[in-house]
Amino acid sequence: MGISRFLEPSTMNIVICGAGEVGRHSAEVLSPAGHNITLIDQDPKRLAEIDEAMDIRSLVGNGTQADVLLEAGTSKADLFIGATNIDEINLLAASIATAVGCERSIARVHHSAYYEAKGLNYADHLGIDHLVCPEFTTAQAIAATLRSPGSHAVENFAKGAIEMQSITVSENAKAAGVALKDLKLPASTLVAAVERSDDAFLPVADTKVMAGDIVTLIGESKTFEKTIKLFKPEAGGRLKVMVMGGSTQGVWLCRELRNRNFAVRLFVQRVHRAQELAEKLPWVTLINGDVINSDILLDERVDQVDAFVACTDDEETNILAAARAKSMGAKSAIAVLQRPTYLHLIGHIGLDHAFSPRSTAVNEIERLLSGESVRQLAPLAEGIADVYEIRVPSLAKKVIGIPLKDVEFPARTIIAAISRGETVFVPGADDTIKPGDMVVVIAPSECGRELKKIFGG
Repeated sequence: MGISRFLEPSTMNIVICGAGEVGRHSAEVLSPAGHNITLIDQDPKRLAEIDEAMDIRSLVGNGTQADVLLEAGTSKADLFIGATNIDEINLLAASIATAVGCERSIARVHHSAYYEAKGLNYADHLGIDHLVCPEFTTAQAIAATLRSPGSHAVENFAKGAIEMQSITVSENAKAAGVALKDLKLPASTLVAAVERSDDAFLPVADTKVMAGDIVTLIGESKTFEKTIKLFKPEAGGRLKVMVMGGSTQGVWLCRELRNRNFAVRLFVQRVHRAQELAEKLPWVTLINGDVINSDILLDERVDQVDAFVACTDDEETNILAAARAKSMGAKSAIAVLQRPTYLHLIGHIGLDHAFSPRSTAVNEIERLLSGESVRQLAPLAEGIADVYEIRVPSLAKKVIGIPLKDVEFPARTIIAAISRGETVFVPGADDTIKPGDMVVVIAPSECGRELKKIFGG
């Protein structure tokens, strides 16, 4: 589905705290886009290296100190990004940035307690506009790939509550030859588009999906497995997955695979970490051992697993382990990488997929930069329509509280899903939209400005 593109980008003054992987990559992406970047870090050598490579302003200092933030120009900045490797520093720095006058703030976090607001909504409490957790988003992407290895594309919305996939309809599918109105899809799922030979179209109630069609499905993530089986009955079933690494990324992935028909074995090299995770992840089989320098993969029959995912904090180790697992018979091998340096090697050494939390973090930041309520994703079904993700502002009087059947949307527009708090649903004609809803809309790509007028307030 690809990275979002913004409807009306503009130059911004951005202050970034942390010159590590995420902070540096954010600067690398945002500076060429024309934004004015100031990068804060306590390591002068790290900043000196970045100064040689990029035309940005750098400042040696502690991003949790107000005087440092003021010197960086945070009080007049459009955006502040807390991007160090320490959650608490990012949260505090972003909160102080808001307090001194920054227009918007983003904090990168790793821990689920912060991101999932366990016991407290930390973002609201600290005055932070957005929390970004690249490990969570990466885990979602890996899990979606594992659940549907034959998918042409996968996209997630509303923190993973809404999912979109494009799959090929099998010869023996229950959905083949059946009109959509007669197909018993889960209430929270719909067929958004159909591609047949060289033709692509938006389906109607009488459309019959045929074997060989590529259908794009959208709906609630937890019902997707049941939905996919209507179109691809061989999909699903209990899959055997090996995960290597007791890192934050490994934990997020194991949590994402819970109750998803996965049998998960997690390899952790340090014994104390293995014991700790055995208590936190009771649905996972913990194995203490060194995947690289032992016969543990052979002993655990890696040749019988559906996928091996290497997600330690060392990307060279991930590449070696995934390549070894693949060579020993694993059906699929996945490596988690931070730097793009190795991405071109993935195909050459036989790996099936690579995922980058660093790139994921920057993609999320890019999506938040425009400040617009409407963001447009890549084309759907060969360009016949686009998918829009819309955060409904309180001023969107043209849609709020009005039955969807009475809202004057552009022609061929589909309100595919609404995420409201913890609830996600595919709305009916009589449903209404409320302020703060996250709405997924399918509409012709030329309708971006019109949708912006409707939802922009």
